[in-house]
Amino acid sequence: MLISRLTESAMMVEFGQQITAETTAMIADYVTFIKTQYSRELIDVTPSYTKVMLHFRLDCNCYSLLVAASEQWFADHQQRYKGSCHLKSKLHQLPVYYHSDVAPDLATVAEHSQLTEQQVITRHSDKIYQVGAIGFTAGFAFLSSVDDEIAMPRLLSPRLQIPAGSVGIADNQTAIYPDQSPGGWHIIGNCPQSLFLADQYPLSIFAIGDRVQFFAISKQEFLDLGGQLWKR
Repeated sequence: MLISRLTESAMMVEFGQQITAETTAMIADYVTFIKTQYSRELIDVTPSYTKVMLHFRLDCNCYSLLVAASEQWFADHQQRYKGSCHLKSKLHQLPVYYHSDVAPDLATVAEHSQLTEQQVITRHSDKIYQVGAIGFTAGFAFLSSVDDEIAMPRLLSPRLQIPAGSVGIADNQTAIYPDQSPGGWHIIGNCPQSLFLADQYPLSIFAIGDRVQFFAISKQEFLDLGGQLWKR
């Protein structure tokens, strides 16, 4: 574990350099611990693949307190994660409509991968992904890793507006845009299920270490679930 102070009210806790199941499990458990035990001292906790950023209050000696607590937690728990994974994760099975009606880049991904569109859909929906980081916008979960054959670089020119629910690929990651926002990922489908609940806490249905699996649905099923076609 490496701890560094970023600003007067922020610090970074690093758990190594490599993304592994053990690191993901450790971060998930650490986040649960620190948010539960130090909710009064913390303003925000932002986990990623190998790091956790903590934003804390300035009206107390929070930095020293959080450093000591983090180091003690790591000393007490690090052996649990060596050689085996203790991650307790939730499996989210999410519907996706894969079609040019909502996926302007599906044909591009197929051409780049030298696959048919149906093969791209199959490769994308066959895998079970893991939430490695949450960020960019509230509820935006970075999922890894997509099949190498359908991995795509980011768009050279990001779109100014991506509809909520859009399912995209960037490099070896995939994600769902929980809300309408700009975006530079290749869009291959749309998930009509709400992921961003602004009136609840936590905002996202996802947590670090959760697993996600997509399944294809028809246009009618998509519309019945409240999905909207992309107006371009």
